[in-house]
Amino acid sequence: MKFADFHVGQQIEAGPYTLTEAEVLQFARAWDPQWFHTDVQAAAAGRFGGLIASGWQTCSIAMRLAVEVALSGSESFASPGVEHIRWPHPVRPGDSLRLLATVTGVRRSRQRAALGILSWRWQLFNSAGREVLDLQATSLFDLPALT
Repeated sequence: MKFADFHVGQQIEAGPYTLTEAEVLQFARAWDPQWFHTDVQAAAAGRFGGLIASGWQTCSIAMRLAVEVALSGSESFASPGVEHIRWPHPVRPGDSLRLLATVTGVRRSRQRAALGILSWRWQLFNSAGREVLDLQATSLFDLPALT
């Protein structure tokens, strides 16, 4: 999508993406090697009653879905960060995740007219409809200068 295609209140959906146990283990072993992400047997006896995905992997899946549905081919070039990240429910192997992105702000920078600023809320939901990720992100876009 191009920057001009976004408007406040717009909802964009993507997915599903089904996460496998092998992906959970591979990601966790490389980037978040806590036992409840890497040890199937220990996780089964733990608080969550089974293996769960890293929250950082959940964010990565949301990013992939956002790129596929909205950012690929756009003028987007970076993000200055996120306002908040919450993981209200765990993601488990086998979950099919879908993204709901809601546009909360669209504007040109006051200081740099060739810079577009998109604010949007990303929510990821699992197969049961439970929210597993909630974050507020900002994306930056290169735009033609106003004349």
